[in-house]
Amino acid sequence: MDAEAEAFDAFVRARMPALLRFAHALTGDPHTAADLVQDALERTGIRWSRLDRQGNPEAYVRRAILNGRTSRWRKLRRETLVDTLPDRTISLDPPGHDETLWRLLSTLPQRQRAVIVLRYYEDMSEDQIAATLGCAPGTVKSQASKALAKLRAAMPAEETTWTT
Repeated sequence: MDAEAEAFDAFVRARMPALLRFAHALTGDPHTAADLVQDALERTGIRWSRLDRQGNPEAYVRRAILNGRTSRWRKLRRETLVDTLPDRTISLDPPGHDETLWRLLSTLPQRQRAVIVLRYYEDMSEDQIAATLGCAPGTVKSQASKALAKLRAAMPAEETTWTT
């Protein structure tokens, strides 16, 4: 195995759990998430030497996952939501997971959901999210604001104790 292949293999082994969590949070379905990650990593593997030299291959993979999700949605002409929570084996749920909040997150438009997932599940900064989504930081801020407003409005009154 050459050095490039070893570097790509190490990247995949190190980042696979986080990429699966990211895709699962976007789609709500572990099987679709695994397919999206596999497709994105296939595209990344083909371009690995260039991406590794540029210094941020994970941003490319995350963008490929987002693009793949958008392509699937367009092909189906509808969003597929699931009513079951992910298996505990992938450990997607942060401590204190709230089923109501998870359900409400799945009702957000794709762009808003992506911003919320990247910000609060992946703990990315606004600049990192903007780079991943290919938009301006101001767009990230406005999408996050709209998403949080929708989530707050949809939460039962006694449960709206969380803040940004």
